[in-house]
Amino acid sequence: MSRHDAIVQLPFATVGIRIGDDAITRIEFLPPDTAERAATDPLAQAAVAALQRYSIDPRSEFDLPLQLDGTDFQRRVWRTLQGLKSGETVSYGELAARLGSGARAVGNACRRNPVPLIVPCHRVIAKNGLGGFAGDRDGGWTAIKRRLLEHERTR
Repeated sequence: MSRHDAIVQLPFATVGIRIGDDAITRIEFLPPDTAERAATDPLAQAAVAALQRYSIDPRSEFDLPLQLDGTDFQRRVWRTLQGLKSGETVSYGELAARLGSGARAVGNACRRNPVPLIVPCHRVIAKNGLGGFAGDRDGGWTAIKRRLLEHERTR
């Protein structure tokens, strides 16, 4: 039995959604052949609808309750990322300078982001290129990052 409250296939990825304590606790990228699972929880239904709206119009905004468990620094990074607009990117170094930190620490906070897409860590790029995504530098996760950024730039 799946531990996800909903699974939705989007044009750029298949994602699983987890709900806990009346908030979204996780958005996870799943293998593309993972079967969809209809949401029965109203919040999971709202999350699916919001992700589907984003897949049609990347300028749509997320207004969902989130449970962002992490260190104070990680939560600062994630709050800053939520202020980035669709199609806007920032380098790890630029974000680190804004936060008075180092690029590697920002990258680690992005890697631990529990709700990618809603907290748009894909908008953080390397100084000279795409950079990694979810701890991956040149595999499936970076392909998702590339598709997300292309999706946001086409609107």
